[in-house]
Amino acid sequence: MILRKGLRLLGVVGWILCGLVLATWVAVLQPLKPAFLDGQRQRLTCWWLRNLIRLLPLRLHLHGRPTGRTALWVSNHVSWLDIAVLGAQAPLHFLSKAEVRHWPVIGWLAAAAGTCFIQRGQSASQSLQQQLIEVLKQDRSLLIFAEGTTTNGEQVRTFHGRLLSSAIEAEVPLQPVAVAYRLHNEVDEVAPFINDDEFSRHLLRLLGAETIDVHVHFLPLIDSATGNRNQLARQAQSAVSQALGLADGSKRSGEPAFKRAA
Repeated sequence: MILRKGLRLLGVVGWILCGLVLATWVAVLQPLKPAFLDGQRQRLTCWWLRNLIRLLPLRLHLHGRPTGRTALWVSNHVSWLDIAVLGAQAPLHFLSKAEVRHWPVIGWLAAAAGTCFIQRGQSASQSLQQQLIEVLKQDRSLLIFAEGTTTNGEQVRTFHGRLLSSAIEAEVPLQPVAVAYRLHNEVDEVAPFINDDEFSRHLLRLLGAETIDVHVHFLPLIDSATGNRNQLARQAQSAVSQALGLADGSKRSGEPAFKRAA
């Protein structure tokens, strides 16, 4: 187990260094070829995340296929792994709390991948909404975690509709996505990033774990013209809950644990 963890760690560290080289290359060339790099950046990110997953103890099971159209992806949230898993499936822009921009290495990679960082406050919220609308209108898909927190995977919390207004304004559909982590057909306890966990500790635990089955369900599109933002949020939450076997959005068993989303 120690050898397995060590080899995985070496692979992940090496791949992160590769990511830093790519991020530096993008940053240097951005002023020279902005239009070209804007189109290539998300494809590079998708490729990098796809190979990162191969270095982690994750086995993907895809149910359905993501839309080929520009869409606002709306998913439940269990772990920082959700970003790697979903970002590997299609070119996407991500949302993250502003503090992540200042994290060593991870913040640099996130910024280079075109992440939209969320600032707290009403005026910041309005600014973010405009930013999301502009991204969607440029035919670039976005991923948001509408619960606003991570869970231990046994519950889907209420989807908040605030950011779904961007899909209505940009006239793009919602792509609901359900993500589940399983070990021996039971809810996995290693993948969730909850409570006061710290990224490096969580990564080390993950690297020493057995292979985790990750089920990703791409659900039918929701037309953003069919309702207001709160109605859309309820539709997306219901679709995700049902895909995970939680028809009413209630927990499977035990008490859920939560952490603010990254």
